[in-house]
Amino acid sequence: MDFTAPSPHGGMGAIPVDDGVTFRVWAPNAQHVWVIGDFNGWDSGNNPQFERDGDSSSGTWSVHVPGVRAGQEYQFQVDTGSEVVWRADPYARQMTNSVGNCVVYEPNSFDWGENDFRMPAWDDVVIYELHVGTFGGGDAGPRGSFESAIGRLGHLSDLGVSVIQVMPPFEYAGDISWGYNPSHLFAVESGYGGPDAFKAFIKAAHEHGMAVIVDVVHNHIGPSDLDLWRFDGWSENDGGGIYFYNDWRAATPWGATRPDYGRPEVRGFLRDSALLWLEEFHCDGLRFDATNYIRSVTGGTWDGGAAIPDGASYLSWLTSEIRSRQPWKLLIAEDLQNDPVVTTMTEQGGLGFHAQWDAGFVHPVRQALTELSDEDRNVEAVAASIDGAGRGPAGTRVIYTESHDEVANGKTRLPEAVAPGDADSWAAKKRAALGFVTVMCSPGIPMMFQGQEFLEDRWFDDSVALDWGKSEANAGIVALHRDLIRLRRNADNVSRGLRGSGANFLRVDNGAKVIALHRWAEGGAHDDTLVVLNFSTQVYGEFAVGFPAPGEWKVRFNSDSPLYAPEFGGVDAFDVVADGPPMDGCEQSAVLTLGPYSAIVLTRES
Repeated sequence: MDFTAPSPHGGMGAIPVDDGVTFRVWAPNAQHVWVIGDFNGWDSGNNPQFERDGDSSSGTWSVHVPGVRAGQEYQFQVDTGSEVVWRADPYARQMTNSVGNCVVYEPNSFDWGENDFRMPAWDDVVIYELHVGTFGGGDAGPRGSFESAIGRLGHLSDLGVSVIQVMPPFEYAGDISWGYNPSHLFAVESGYGGPDAFKAFIKAAHEHGMAVIVDVVHNHIGPSDLDLWRFDGWSENDGGGIYFYNDWRAATPWGATRPDYGRPEVRGFLRDSALLWLEEFHCDGLRFDATNYIRSVTGGTWDGGAAIPDGASYLSWLTSEIRSRQPWKLLIAEDLQNDPVVTTMTEQGGLGFHAQWDAGFVHPVRQALTELSDEDRNVEAVAASIDGAGRGPAGTRVIYTESHDEVANGKTRLPEAVAPGDADSWAAKKRAALGFVTVMCSPGIPMMFQGQEFLEDRWFDDSVALDWGKSEANAGIVALHRDLIRLRRNADNVSRGLRGSGANFLRVDNGAKVIALHRWAEGGAHDDTLVVLNFSTQVYGEFAVGFPAPGEWKVRFNSDSPLYAPEFGGVDAFDVVADGPPMDGCEQSAVLTLGPYSAIVLTRES
């Protein structure tokens, strides 16, 4: 077989070029490297042999093999000095399965069409987190795929969300997983349909007017079905070899497979994977899993030797590069330490993310909603959660009551947590709705988890599809979520304040269990917004509250409306004129009616 080694063509992995494919791999401790595949009948006696690129210090080997085509399967053979091992290409763009063969992939074959989708402004982001295998399942079968998930996009478009967050869809061990155990960082899970299926999903989401951000895992790799482990035979301290730390820094809660962030080749490997989804796959952002475990061995200790300076440096370096290349792409960290350094610009010593999941919001809000007795609901703690003091500006906090972490591993969906075994009850529906109002009307980037909009009550299980029948049975609750999202995004140009950063508590009454919150962007008509939350079962027929401006205020939303559920009380909320006496630090007030476990949203009309 005629081939050229080393190859004159650039790139890592399998790169279709000219009349064949260039293969390149980093294996600094290998003695020899070959590529074998169906293009040569898997004949070990007729394998193209790599040669080192440049001098031996580069650590990379390459060969150009004419005649190889996209779709053909291959593996690398690496001579470690003591044995010849078969290894999957670390940069493999497609796998037959996690322990199968690599597939040569042509990245330019997908037709993106002429859609000119643009990422929404940060203040217009409403995130819907989904797991492809369970979101797309159900009618289409027990296990969903990108193709079946495309069939659900109309539901999300009607719901009004602007951003879809896809849990990690990268080739993982086994057939079923959350996705946080990636074996191959450049390959899309074969069970979901592979790379073109993911591109088709992103294209379809864009055509429906929704952005797509993807969840990436850089805090560990694997740990199973992991050909990166001792890739070229070398290791220290019985560690993982060239891609991993080989000392105490390797340890994570998911195995001793923390990447070596201090090694340039490993940093480049992780960076190339991140950029792949943003640039070739047209993803609109990235959500980084457990960044606290990238910058600390313990995930929360920054002194005493547990910190990993290389990890923090890696994150700053990566976000800086992404921001310089595509500044409109959204970068979110799951750090869960409420540390403002995460969203501080790199020029100011921070990690450079646009936003981070706000653990300081979700727990006090869920606690207040799930207490058995009204007297135990701490609305002062809820107000502190909404305020977010010390946790960064409002636009840097992703807020939610349900996420994949909050509804699994012994935790339950919010309606089930409110009324165990009776998640379809009045109390469960009312308080779950109140929680969603709190999310959508608070300063921050709101997020919801799949099925939340139709009161899915089963804990998240990656082997069980969503119960889509609930979307019809609870059509009114779906409408409630749709109406709130519409208000949050100011779709009717009457509630601009909910997209603003302005927030002031007019009343936090822990006796009455009521919060009155003024929201605004610039202030004025159709901007100033008043949100009143009743965390009690008490009906308030005459509840006087201060208003930030005089004049007419119109009710835009009342969660007690029977339109949302026939068993809701239908305590009417009326438009008011704020001309009452001074109250709550305001020069005027008005009297409202509040249903039990309900919320009303009013906006200034003039």
